[in-house]
Order: sequence, then C-alpha cells, then structure tokens
Amino acid sequence: MFVISLIVKNEFGVMQRVMGEFTRNKINVETIVVGKCEAPGKSRMVLSVIDEGEAKLAIGRLQKLQDVYGCELVPEAGQSAYALISTSNGNVGVVGGSDQVEEIIARSGPEKYVKALNAL
Repeated sequence: MFVISLIVKNEFGVMQRVMGEFTRNKINVETIVVGKCEAPGKSRMVLSVIDEGEAKLAIGRLQKLQDVYGCELVPEAGQSAYALISTSNGNVGVVGGSDQVEEIIARSGPEKYVKALNAL
C-alpha cells in the first residue's frame, strides 16, 4: 500500500477536485482520511493506493492543483493504521503499524471491519 499525504485548502469543493484527478486517471483510492491540521485554514488529506506507479502519477497531477499546498509519498516508517472491528461484545478500535493491524484483523476474523492508513 502506498500512502499520499496532502496539505490542502480547508474549503468546500477541494475533496471533489482532488478526487477528480484520481477519477480522470482511473486510480482507485483504497482509504482516505481528511481533517484539520496544524496549519491554520488548511486540512491534511491522506489517501492510499495499491500501485506505486499510480501513486507517483497521482502526486504529479495533484501538485498542479491550486488547492494543494503540499503533496508527498509517505515512507512506510511514517505510516500508521487503524481499524474499527465489530465483535460480538461490541466495537473495538485498533491502532498500530499496518502489519500489526492486519494481523489482529486476521486473528479475530471479524465479519465486519474498516481499516484505514494514516500519516503525518
């Protein structure tokens, strides 16, 4: 999995313009996390894709958007993963490295779960 971190304008329509680049280039986004960040008036958007070539193509396209202030491919050491797992006893949140979270999901064998990657 390849993670792309963006600093973008925190305003209406930015998500649509960013995702438009993925749509135009037929790149599937596996996970996406967006929220306000340390820079006033800006948000951090973190997306993951499966193919390295697609990730690099997306970065090249995204850097040209007016709404994007910064864009980088995050090394594996800078990534974290989290999952929300539905169990018979309720929902459980799991946070850790991508491999650790994958292992916990595989061991618990939940019927329902959501996994996402994040990075700073």
